[in-house]
Amino acid sequence: MIDLRKLRYFLTVAEELHFGRAALRLHLAQPPLTRQISALETELGFKLFDRTSRAVSLTPQGRSFLPYARGVLEQVELARVIADKLAAGTAGQLALGYVSSIALSDLFSQTIQAFAQRFPEVQLTLVECASGSLGAQVADGRLDIGLSRLLPQNQAVQARSLGEERLVAAVSSDSPLARRPAVSLAQLSAYPLILFPADYGSGLNQSIEQLFRHHGVPLRTGPTGRQITSIIALVAAGQGVALVPDCTQSLMNKGVTYKPMLEADACAQLLVLTPTARKNALADAFLAVLGQSLPST
Repeated sequence: MIDLRKLRYFLTVAEELHFGRAALRLHLAQPPLTRQISALETELGFKLFDRTSRAVSLTPQGRSFLPYARGVLEQVELARVIADKLAAGTAGQLALGYVSSIALSDLFSQTIQAFAQRFPEVQLTLVECASGSLGAQVADGRLDIGLSRLLPQNQAVQARSLGEERLVAAVSSDSPLARRPAVSLAQLSAYPLILFPADYGSGLNQSIEQLFRHHGVPLRTGPTGRQITSIIALVAAGQGVALVPDCTQSLMNKGVTYKPMLEADACAQLLVLTPTARKNALADAFLAVLGQSLPST
């Protein structure tokens, strides 16, 4: 294998075409430099330079070899720079999992934008998935970070609260509820409530069901949708009502009206999930940006 140090010596002499000046640049005495170039020529099997007492010039083989030597050294330098960035957590790959309702929030979009601007050399992969499977994917390393509304049941995953988001009622625009300034759980209970499927492991479902139980209001289940957009489409089609995070109002469907809830505790939690033991500099950098994007209280 060719010694990279010898390639640097060759490149310096090729640029200077003078062994004395090249030795000065390299902080090296001229005789050792000459010996290293001779050793490289022996290793390669051809002469790199034509040398006389008055001039140094590249041989035809030396001129042909020069761009390859320069390319090798440039790639080595690039690898060093990338390695430094990877160690510092400013380059690499990061997999972020999230549930569908969170993707509609300003917090989500602002954090993604701020992170991309601050770490342009990080390849951020976004993976939408159900809350029930998100924790498992963080635990086994498929995801580096998860944004969820469901507390994980796996000790390999730790959860940190990012606060709560108000729930609003999504009702059909031709429903009597659409004409009210605000609605209550009791009023919603007269209609089928559209939720995520029971096997979806939805943290939003869990928050809604706990809310109805806490207030002693019966919950009348209706059809289900596997994404927040599907749930809103079902509301627009007159198939029931839904309780959704406030950010869902960005889905401006003509057949849907959003109404605030009278219950002050009508909220859904927002959690960030990370591995308990596995450390990741990029994940820490993302969490720092996320923390800066949180609304001040």
